[in-house]
Formats: sequence, C-alpha cells, structure tokens
Amino acid sequence: MRTPSPKTPAPRLWAGLAALGVTVACAGAALSWSGPVGDRPRVTDTRAGVSYAVPEGWRHDPAADRELLGAFSSRISRASEATEEATVLTGAAGRPVPSAELRRTAEGAARSNAAFFFPDAAPTVTESRRTELGGRPAHTVALDVPHDGGTARVELTVVAGPHPAFLLALASDAADSRVLADVHAVEASMALGSKAG
Repeated sequence: MRTPSPKTPAPRLWAGLAALGVTVACAGAALSWSGPVGDRPRVTDTRAGVSYAVPEGWRHDPAADRELLGAFSSRISRASEATEEATVLTGAAGRPVPSAELRRTAEGAARSNAAFFFPDAAPTVTESRRTELGGRPAHTVALDVPHDGGTARVELTVVAGPHPAFLLALASDAADSRVLADVHAVEASMALGSKAG
C-alpha cells in the first residue's frame, strides 16, 4: 500500500483545511536539524512554531518541505522498499482555537483531510479524545479509511491557544502498531512556541 502524497494541491483540500483555519502561506518553512535530544534528531518548524523528534527509520528532507502544499510546513516519512508506510505533517492554524472548540475543530478537519487524501472512501471515527501536546490542551481524532484492499489511518491533532498548530499523520496500514507507536512518539516529543527553537 502507498500513502497518498501531500505534494499535489487539489480544490477539495482547501475546503478541508479551511475547517481548521489553516493559513496558506507562500513562503517555505524555516526548518533545521536542532541536533539530537536524547538519541534522536529533531526537526524545528519555525512557521508552525513546533519541533519534534524523528523516530528511527523515519526520514526528513528539508528540500522536499519546500514543495509541500502551503498549509503544511514540515514532513517526515517512513518507507520500506518502494512503499511509503506513513507520513507526519505539521502546520500552523490560521486562527486561535479555544479549548471549547477543540473537539469540533479537530473532527471536522480530520474528516476533511480524509476526504482529500482518500476521496473514494468512507472514513470511520475510531477515536476522538482530549489530550495535551507540548504542554497545551489538544484534541486527537483518528479515522480508519478503506484503502487499496486494506485499512489506512488518518490521525489529526489540533493544539489550542493563540498560536495553534496541528499534526496530521497518514498511515497506509491502520493495524501496524509499530508505525502508530512512532506517530504517537512524535506527538509526545513535540515542543511548541518558545520551547520549539
């Protein structure tokens, strides 16, 4: 199975990302390797105001980040042979998201992104929970989506606050606990705002 690429724009994506209030910016993300924290390197995404650790076996290509849709500002991926198993994307939301609106915002944005990346499939919400990301209130929504004879996973986390961010994970196999554990490790490693630099 192959995870859809977030590189090519399509009209459907703009409607989905509007639900999250993502600002489409022309400038490329300012990214850097901050060096290892513990034993893992980190990506610093200054446009989204986040940094996060890169799990073992995952790859970050700063040059490829410049080709992402304007709503996304950094990307890491895991591949085996010629197949991309998973992608994690980050970006900045264009408007503040109050804590009271987190669930509605996250669920709407997750469904919209699932419709863009998997347009011919009907997603099923498997999880919708309050959480914390980088010390701030957040909400995570996971959807399973029929894909290439199997089931893919779309997982989106929206962080509340005056300068909110989001993390979107796409995994080609929803049952691959190893890949999902990596996605959750990225979430757990995320630092926001002044702590991201």
